Amino acid sequence: MIGDPLPSEKLEGQLLPKHLALPIFASDALSSVAYAPQELLMILLLGGLAFLSFAPWVAAAVVVLLITVVLSYRQLVKAYPSGGGDYEVAHKNLGEKAGLVVASALLVDYVLTVAVSVASGVDNIISALPFLSAWRVELAILCVVIIAAVNLRGVRESSKAFAVPTYIFIGSIFVMIITALVRTVFGDAPVAESASFQVHADGLTQAAVVLLLLRAFSSGCSALTGVEAVANGVPAFRTPKIRNARATLGMMGGIAIVLFAGLTATALISGVHYAENPCDLQGWAQCATEPQRSLIAQIAAATFGNNTVFFFLIQAATAVVLLLAANTAFNGFPLLGSVLARDSYAPKALNTRGDRLVYSNGMILLALAAIALLLVYQANLTHLIQLYIIGVFVSFTLGQSGMVKHWITLLRSGGQTGRERTSIVRSLCINAFGACLTAIVLVVVTITKFTHGAWLVFLFMPILWFLMLGVNRYYRDVEKEVEVDPVTTFGSVGDHAVVLIGKMQKPALKALDYAIAARHDSIEAVHVSIDEEATQKLQRQWIEQNIHVPLTIIESPYREFGLPLVKYIKHRREEHGSEVVTVYLPQYIVGHWWESLLHNHRARRISKQLMLVHGVTVALVPWLLDSSSLIYGRRSRPLPGQDRRGEPVRPVARRPLVPASKPHARIHIHSVPFGVGEQEGGAGSTAPVTPPAAPPAETPAVTPAAGKQRVKR
Repeated sequence: MIGDPLPSEKLEGQLLPKHLALPIFASDALSSVAYAPQELLMILLLGGLAFLSFAPWVAAAVVVLLITVVLSYRQLVKAYPSGGGDYEVAHKNLGEKAGLVVASALLVDYVLTVAVSVASGVDNIISALPFLSAWRVELAILCVVIIAAVNLRGVRESSKAFAVPTYIFIGSIFVMIITALVRTVFGDAPVAESASFQVHADGLTQAAVVLLLLRAFSSGCSALTGVEAVANGVPAFRTPKIRNARATLGMMGGIAIVLFAGLTATALISGVHYAENPCDLQGWAQCATEPQRSLIAQIAAATFGNNTVFFFLIQAATAVVLLLAANTAFNGFPLLGSVLARDSYAPKALNTRGDRLVYSNGMILLALAAIALLLVYQANLTHLIQLYIIGVFVSFTLGQSGMVKHWITLLRSGGQTGRERTSIVRSLCINAFGACLTAIVLVVVTITKFTHGAWLVFLFMPILWFLMLGVNRYYRDVEKEVEVDPVTTFGSVGDHAVVLIGKMQKPALKALDYAIAARHDSIEAVHVSIDEEATQKLQRQWIEQNIHVPLTIIESPYREFGLPLVKYIKHRREEHGSEVVTVYLPQYIVGHWWESLLHNHRARRISKQLMLVHGVTVALVPWLLDSSSLIYGRRSRPLPGQDRRGEPVRPVARRPLVPASKPHARIHIHSVPFGVGEQEGGAGSTAPVTPPAAPPAETPAVTPAAGKQRVKR
């Protein structure tokens, strides 16, 4: 489903040209025009139909703000093309604390982008197919999973998959707007299905009128979401990166302005009445049983006719592009996460590229967070939209303020030519105006949305802020702790091996063989006794096998394995000084998930306890069960061609389990092969093995017997 892994040298081929970057990074900003006019008119209708006369002025204010923000981000892309966006600008110019405020705001906003976009897309699907209303949440979660899977295949593949729907949406909405305006010019203005509905509204005071207008403006400002994504995604563009990113940003801004203004105008011309509570629409008897059609659905039905081919085309394109708006977050969130991880403010795993050269850990984290939000809010767009755009304008304001300081610092440094100085002053004026305007909007948005659910954003942002600061302090402390001192001395003397033996089985003998082969100064086998009968049986088998490695029995009255072994090793280190103790633990490797449930994982638990003991290293000796072939692709069968040629499978005898200090001991080993698929060892051998002569005198005191011999049946 994800695709074959890509080598690192293919990264350049994954970079995006402008025509593919636009649907990737601009889908959020372009799709937001599908619900921004709807939210704007819905808030104005709370005051009654008369308040729709304010819609053109509110929409004009949103357009001015959108132009300002686009121009401001073009300056940011030029100055900071590394992909950090507002976070990097604020961090470098306003300090660490301001940078983390921006980062927390953007992370929250990206999660909300996915949730709001998917909820809005599902709304449009239900507008065309009302019988799906009962499956709203399930549809939303399915869409998040599909979008995440496509993005995990790689940036380039996701851009190709999402490019066509985005351009179809742009083209179809543009055609619809032109058609509606042409019909209006020729005296046949489209009429929406809700145009005849009246709206029940209470009388408003002057203060309430102002507050309502401000709230409508703040809802319309949702059209600005996603503008910052291009600044965060500059590294994903083809060279020249800065020029391509700025061009894409300009195209995105121009298209968004045309679509937003056109939809608002056609909605007013056709008389769309979209209410927050559908039953406030007087004259619609089905308000309690049928979902209210979206603004775009009503305009499409009025322009092209209800349930026509063009109507369903508009609805399909809108639904798809709203769902794909989440794709912007699936590119922005992982990139921002990688920058934060690089600066040690987020877990290092977020800075790791997956098999498809994308930051897959960030994508998975984003998908899980968005799904949780959709479950909590039941994919309700009206409730989710109230949490939206707070984080956007926090990052807008601090990012533009950081750019103002950046340009002022650059001017004070001097050394520019007259043309360069003029360019800097122009950029300074644009960013200063953008900072002032976005700060005012932030205050308005906060006041108008705080009591409607936006307080949750102000709760989660500080939590993320403290978490990122804590992660940074942790990494700083660890780095200080592990850095090399001017003089580093390790005083370990001696080398002792401990092989943990549970039963007389092949995995235990393999671990013992490995310990002998490692040529430690001394070696012993240790058995933790929790069953007296089993312990006595092991001692008898140890003698029968004629193994000359001493077997130590540790009593465990409380049936523990790790703690008695730890106490024994600590006591030995007290007696023998600071020697290094290597503990060999045999461990099964299985191929089926259910086999993991059938084994006790004792070696893993013991190893975790031993890791906390100074001077102890742990060697896990794997034993591959037959099912492990599912993982490693090896099977318990002869080598290719052996059966066809009639060759018998002749196993190779294992190395004798005896230290070299006992060169003449005979060890009877009954079939001690390695795990499945290994070249050493085989089944069916019962003949004893006589180790070779003692090694030369200059070898260490305890060494394994060298060489391997064929065993004849």
